[in-house]
Amino acid sequence: MSKVFFLILDSFIISNGDAMGLNVGVYVKKNTLILRLKGELDDVTVTDLRTRISRYIDDYKIKHLVINVEKLEFMDSSGIGFIIGRYHQLKRVGGDVVLCNIHQKIERIVQLSGLNKICLIQENEESILMGIGGRN
Repeated sequence: MSKVFFLILDSFIISNGDAMGLNVGVYVKKNTLILRLKGELDDVTVTDLRTRISRYIDDYKIKHLVINVEKLEFMDSSGIGFIIGRYHQLKRVGGDVVLCNIHQKIERIVQLSGLNKICLIQENEESILMGIGGRN
């Protein structure tokens, strides 16, 4: 099995007043930004996340956003709005948003919200990263 290398761009915690909050790992490989989310993506945590990720997309000329939701415990309409906003931001440059490692709780939200109609859904992060090896 070949290894996938990427640059660790950022890692931060956004507090929402609860014990949970949102832990975010941000990685980049070529023109792909990878987010690993752990905790709650809600109206309190999404504001800071939106600002940071939008800036990274612009600064690093990102075309592909991979959101790993394996450890995401909760997502409300603000989280859905965050994903839709990044979809529109990337669509302008011919890019896309991929959701991966979706568990049952988040899958229900993705289906009901229609995110599955605008985002690519993949089983895991590794298959996505191996597939972008040839992308510029």
